[in-house]
Amino acid sequence: MSLNEYRYFDPNPKVRETAFALYKSVKDLPIICPHGHVDPKILATNEPFPNPSELLIIPDHYIFRMFYSQGIDLKKLGIPTIDGSEVEKDPRKIWKIFADNYYLFPGTPTGAWMNHVLTEVFEIEDKLNSNTANSIYDAIQAKLNTPEFKPRTLFEKFNIEVLNTTDGASDSLEYHKQIRESGWDGRVVPCFRPDAAVNILAADWKKEIEKLSEVSSIKINNFSSFINAIENRREFFKSMGAVSTDQGVFSSYTHRLSESEADAIFKRALNGEATKEDNKLFTANMLMEMARMSIDDGLVMQIHPGSFRNHNSVIFNQNGLDKGCDIPVQTEYTNNLHELLNTYGNNTKLKLIVFTLDESNYARELAPLAGHYPAMKLGPAWWFHDSIEGMTRYRQMVTGTAGFYNTVGFNDDTRAFLSIPARHDVARRVDSNYLAGLVEKHLIDKEEAVKLSYELANGLVKKAYNL
Repeated sequence: MSLNEYRYFDPNPKVRETAFALYKSVKDLPIICPHGHVDPKILATNEPFPNPSELLIIPDHYIFRMFYSQGIDLKKLGIPTIDGSEVEKDPRKIWKIFADNYYLFPGTPTGAWMNHVLTEVFEIEDKLNSNTANSIYDAIQAKLNTPEFKPRTLFEKFNIEVLNTTDGASDSLEYHKQIRESGWDGRVVPCFRPDAAVNILAADWKKEIEKLSEVSSIKINNFSSFINAIENRREFFKSMGAVSTDQGVFSSYTHRLSESEADAIFKRALNGEATKEDNKLFTANMLMEMARMSIDDGLVMQIHPGSFRNHNSVIFNQNGLDKGCDIPVQTEYTNNLHELLNTYGNNTKLKLIVFTLDESNYARELAPLAGHYPAMKLGPAWWFHDSIEGMTRYRQMVTGTAGFYNTVGFNDDTRAFLSIPARHDVARRVDSNYLAGLVEKHLIDKEEAVKLSYELANGLVKKAYNL
């Protein structure tokens, strides 16, 4: 197995050569990860990764969702269950299933990333299949047993400048503290994500409010005290290096409630009497509050709308959150963001980065909005759309209206630590190829393309996230 140095570039020779030259100018730039889900514990403890299966398969829903679609039981892949019922513990058996079914990934971003991990990180020369499963497992395990493959060493080898994690409002950030106190100079920063405290219909919402009360030392018994606790935690996160907040919401609907309206909903939630309409309005009001707070404290605000979370209730009930069964939904922005943007969108102190899982919205609503309001920028092609084709479509749909400078570069959005350089490499190749096409069509010149290559790989993300 080998990776062609011209991979993902246009077959047209002129475009390909231009793309390759642009890519070479940015391929070794430091990696900035402004949004992701890597567990900071692995960098705090710096313990060796246990085995190939626990490192590459079990934490990565991109992989096991494909297997589940083919009828493979998640228990056979060692995916933990909520009730602690037995799952496969033998990492070799899990790896064998992975190898037997690796043929499912050609043409997918997962396949592109994993091929990069195997060849570039682990220097595997054979293709992964049933016949090579054991030898490749042994080769990877041998490397994992060496000091060169400890997490912090890989962090430095990958040339990661900043790694942003995602952390709940009540999180103690103990592993971030541990990293700081260790004397290691790798930059790992938290991101404030209060979803568990905002979703008043969640089964464990009241427990989250109790945790929030405890860690903020604020007795939360009404909406006003809740807001005080949220502001308290934002301040704590900022003191720990946070530069951003994030909210995963079903809808991008924003609406300001009166103090009495918000308080009435909050108290109904405390009494277990909140309705779906209450939840919708409470979330809409909290998006307004978060924008207000971002103007006050300078944290960048991110919104990730449009996912039907835990669509497969069987898997959710068996395995819990983030198990590959979230599904995109059609999402509206022009009307839903109207109140927030009219209230705060003209204020240059606000940085609002909006993502979508609804590709059809880029050209119709999101690019025109970002191309007008100074506070708003477009997040990159995300999750189901961070494929080669998805990232190309993104550039095609938004550039004409929003340009490049109303976008924010790339983020990897990954839980799979070793896939970070692979994901950024794909993004840099795709953007280089897109820019090369513009050069060969004489829409931009080569000097502009070189500058834009840097901005898309490194410059825009630093500016957008105040890094």
